[in-house]
Amino acid sequence: MKLALYLIPILVVVVFLLIRAEILKERKHIYILKPISTMMVIAVALLSFLEPANTPAYTAGILVGLLLSLGGDVALMFPDNHKAFTVGLGLFLMAHIAYTVVFLMVGRFSGADVLSAVLLLIAGVGFYTLIKPNLGTMRIPVIVYIVVISVMVNRAVAVLAGDAFSRTQGLMVVMGAVLFYVSDIMLAASRFWRLWRYNRISLAFYYSGQILFALTASFFM
Repeated sequence: MKLALYLIPILVVVVFLLIRAEILKERKHIYILKPISTMMVIAVALLSFLEPANTPAYTAGILVGLLLSLGGDVALMFPDNHKAFTVGLGLFLMAHIAYTVVFLMVGRFSGADVLSAVLLLIAGVGFYTLIKPNLGTMRIPVIVYIVVISVMVNRAVAVLAGDAFSRTQGLMVVMGAVLFYVSDIMLAASRFWRLWRYNRISLAFYYSGQILFALTASFFM
């Protein structure tokens, strides 16, 4: 079994405790559990260097995205601080750009790109229309973020048409991107549309997406 897989059960437990802490607003636990969760995902990606089929350039790109995400996670631990939220948004924006570049390396343009682009455009415009009245000064940053994460998902779909991954591995990338997208939509909806007490369940989608990205480095052909 791949070495990285041994960390998954531990990560599941830690993320469960993190979500519980978020819902109960146990700030001290959040400050510990959130960085640990993301660092465990980083460790999963690092373990891929021990695999004989590892591709260093791909793993390095994934690690850049994960390290930027770690910074974003730390910033977003302070949701009531507008400056911290903006910094977190910027770091995750750069993380999505890093992932997009990586997926461009292993993907290939195909007809599926057009379909995914249309679906993402419809979803993005629809969601922006929903939250627009409450964006205020965050309007432009949110528009940029929606565009960038949509491009990231679109390039993830392109991995399926590339030769670098098997079909299963390509699906891991696509599922990871979609889960990441859903987690961000849930977070933004709770902040800019309608507050939901259990919105931090989005972390389950977020870490599922990130761990799939990290695992693809170990499963590289």
